[in-house]
Amino acid sequence: MNMLKVGDKAPDFSVLDEMSNTVDSKSLQGTAYILFFFPRANTPGCTAEACSLRDGYKELSEKGYRIFGVSEDNPKKQRSFKEKYNFQYPLLADTEHEIIEKYGVWGPKKFMGKEYDGLHRTTFVINKEGIISHVIEKVKTKDHANQLLELIG
Repeated sequence: MNMLKVGDKAPDFSVLDEMSNTVDSKSLQGTAYILFFFPRANTPGCTAEACSLRDGYKELSEKGYRIFGVSEDNPKKQRSFKEKYNFQYPLLADTEHEIIEKYGVWGPKKFMGKEYDGLHRTTFVINKEGIISHVIEKVKTKDHANQLLELIG
């Protein structure tokens, strides 16, 4: 796993969102945005994290940030997750691991004594210049919006 770090240029990507619309990073030039990578839609930790960002959406938006959730779930599963919890932001369906691999968030994990490859819960904050300004590897799922707000001021 070779995760991107603060100061790195955010890589280009083009993937589908939950409505099967293409989201292209080139359309985000000049925009500050947050990419939060989550392992699986509708799981307890991922739901807590996504709901925290839903609840803090207004404050994060007022700071000038767009929010995008990213997992390897397909558009249909992402759409169901978004509709169930009324998320205001897009969920990107990175089924081919385009963004996941570029950001370096796929790699070895351990759960209940078993080791496997999986998606690491990580959040990247990208500034208007397209540079990663913050990386959060220890995500506080239930309080992620406040965790971000404290970082970005």
